[in-house]
Amino acid sequence: DLALESNPSDHPRASTIFLSKSQTDVREKRKSNHINHISPGQLTKKYSSCSTIFIDDSTVSQPNLRSTIKCVTLAIFYHIKNRDSDRSLDIFDEKSHPLTREEVPDDYYKHDPDHKHIYRFVRTLFSAAQLTAECAIVTLVYLERLLTYAEIDICPSNWKRIVLGAILLASKVWDDQAVWNVDYCQILKDITVEDMNEMERHFLELLQFNINVPASVYAKYYFDLRSLADDNNLSFLLEPLSKERAQKLEAISRLCEDKYKDLSKAAMRRSFSADNLVGIRRSNAILS
Repeated sequence: DLALESNPSDHPRASTIFLSKSQTDVREKRKSNHINHISPGQLTKKYSSCSTIFIDDSTVSQPNLRSTIKCVTLAIFYHIKNRDSDRSLDIFDEKSHPLTREEVPDDYYKHDPDHKHIYRFVRTLFSAAQLTAECAIVTLVYLERLLTYAEIDICPSNWKRIVLGAILLASKVWDDQAVWNVDYCQILKDITVEDMNEMERHFLELLQFNINVPASVYAKYYFDLRSLADDNNLSFLLEPLSKERAQKLEAISRLCEDKYKDLSKAAMRRSFSADNLVGIRRSNAILS
């Protein structure tokens, strides 16, 4: 039970690992800005006014795809940058199992990828396979579950294959139209189906075949990703409320209002009928 509660990918009360790893950099950045009297800069966040209303199109049930991928890849970046060690497994090593025909440099394990590099890799996969934003969040859950269960670190030598394995598994579990392993071979043309199958099998075994993601855990990761975005000035997209969108929201509001009114009337009728029944029983008891 203690192990379960300490694992954020299984228990909703445990803190996500990526948010904890990012806090060191966030505190140092704030401290540096304070010492050097650096202003936060021009505000880029849009605010609603009397003339214009901006809405955040990202919700826990329908996250914005681009913003979510940016946040997930930023979480992966902090995992790599602030890793505890370089523990890994051969199945995820890019030197042993290259994703492309290009020769992997001998010092490949020394250079941490930047956020843009990670984002381009993940964005390419999601765009080509037409995956959803929810799948990106589940990918991060599986990634942290793997690191915890297998007691390994995500580092320059293995990050691409670990991320690919997490995406592969998340797309099969989450999306209704799953992407087959051979489809990923069409995206990454130099990888074989046999390699994909072996990596997926190892990934599942290391997860102890625990692919369940409770709604509470999913929601925690979503909101922690939003906190990560706020800490790094990576705001979710705000769009002006258009006339068509306003009319749609108004129609949905009226529909919900009518539904609750009907439920309220039905509840009142049931209460009235119950009161009448009690009254009839009392009258019969007095007469008898």
